[in-house]
This record gives sequence, structure tokens and C-alpha cells, in this order.
Amino acid sequence: MAQDPKQQSEEAAPASKKKLIIIIAAIVLAVGGGGAAWFFTQQKSHDKKEEVKKEEPATAPVFLTLDTFTVNLQPDPDEKFLQVDISLQVASPEAAEAIKLHMPAVKNRLLLLLTSKSAAEISTVEGKQELSNEIIEEVKKPFSPNTKPQEVSGVFFTSFVVQ
Repeated sequence: MAQDPKQQSEEAAPASKKKLIIIIAAIVLAVGGGGAAWFFTQQKSHDKKEEVKKEEPATAPVFLTLDTFTVNLQPDPDEKFLQVDISLQVASPEAAEAIKLHMPAVKNRLLLLLTSKSAAEISTVEGKQELSNEIIEEVKKPFSPNTKPQEVSGVFFTSFVVQ
């Protein structure tokens, strides 16, 4: 029983069309996947380049070291005193110069603040942090009515003794 050559070519044609469609689909998927991979890698490197351009060079912090403060604290049961060294972190050298210009007012504000505290209030870490925040607020206050506040971003205790 020999098959007719016409019938053999009809059976071979659907098999070769299926193979051709599968090969084309595989090529399209490979090219599409490669293109997508290239796009995403280029997008990430482009984003990194933009981030680098947007970042400004870090400026060195500016610190202003104040004189040592020695004050009597409010009596809880006993009389105690506080000796503290403070450094202020300011936004720029110009801000440091503005504070230096008004140093007597700054010292007065800080002396009034420090003498209003008791040893119990400032002996804990939370108490010291609260004192730091209060110092920032006192120093930021304008020195005259029509001026802007000082640019103080941090207070650092370099020495802190309660006796």
C-alpha cells in the first residue's frame, strides 16, 4: 500500500508550518526579551547618572564652640551646680559670625535657661535631649524684632558635669 505522493506532501505541509510558526515565535520572544533586558539596564544606569548629578557635594559642618557655662541649678533637696561645654552646629560660616556678633545675648539666654533646671531634670538622657532642644530654640530666636531666626541645626554637649 503505497501512499499517493500528493497525500504525503499534504501531511508534511502542516508539520513544516507548525515548525515554522514555533521557530518564528521563539525568535520573536528572544528578540523581545533581549530588547526588554537592554531597556531596563539602560534605564537603571540613566537613573543612576541623574542621581549623581542631583546630589550636591557635601559641605563640611560648621561648629561654633561656646565658653564653658558654670551655673547653680534649682535646688531639689540640695544645692547643685552644672558645668557644661556646648558646641552649636550652624548652617554656614556666616550664621556662625552672626551668632558671634550677638554672643552676650546668646550667653544670657543660655544662662537663664540653664539656671531654671534642676539636677533631676537634666540627669537622664531624655532630660539632656530636651535641654538640647530648648537651647536650639533659645539660640534661634531673632536678636532684634525685624530679623530672621538664627540657623542652628544641632547642639552638642562636649562636657557635662553635675555636682
